[in-house]
Amino acid sequence: MESIIADTPVASIIFLFTVVTSIYTFYNPEVFSRLMLHPYTVSRGKNLHTLITSGLVHANWSHLIFNMLTFYFFGFPLEKIMAATSGWGHGQFALLYLLSMVLSDASTVYKQRNNFSYHSLGASGAISAVLFSMILFMPGMSIYLFFIPIGIPAVIFGPLYLIYCAYMARSSYDGINHDAHFYGALAGLLITIVMFPGIVPYFFGEVQGMLHR
Repeated sequence: MESIIADTPVASIIFLFTVVTSIYTFYNPEVFSRLMLHPYTVSRGKNLHTLITSGLVHANWSHLIFNMLTFYFFGFPLEKIMAATSGWGHGQFALLYLLSMVLSDASTVYKQRNNFSYHSLGASGAISAVLFSMILFMPGMSIYLFFIPIGIPAVIFGPLYLIYCAYMARSSYDGINHDAHFYGALAGLLITIVMFPGIVPYFFGEVQGMLHR
């Protein structure tokens, strides 16, 4: 446990804080409502803090567990990679997570700016960013979905995920903010490329190597 915290302090804090905050708000509806993103209000310059706090709360246990499992499998390894690659890798991981949390919700704020009844919450946008940042560093890794027993190469999973999110954002009424997933993923790619410019030739080199194996 101590080694995990020492190696990945930022991911550990994010994980712990998100779990504690989410569980606390499960039993405190008033705090829960204050932390959720309300695009109508945010678009009018109020409660801007909810661009961050909405990523710390979840709708229910299954929502929280799914997001935290995904974060555990990709966020912790990503911070280790960034720390090994850069002298301020821990700070870069924190910046990636926080910036993508805000950027993933920007389109939702604009799209739902006149919808007073719309609210959004969850860390999915930032976690999508973490996942896609990890894909840049490890395009050959296998990604497993709960309902598919065979691993999908990350370089294939990425485009399929974006297509799925874009489609669902336009046609789905399942209550899931697919826009946040889509733009969070794009934010993760962009922020990672800005912070690690060498990741682009590295990524394509890895993909080329995969094709020749």
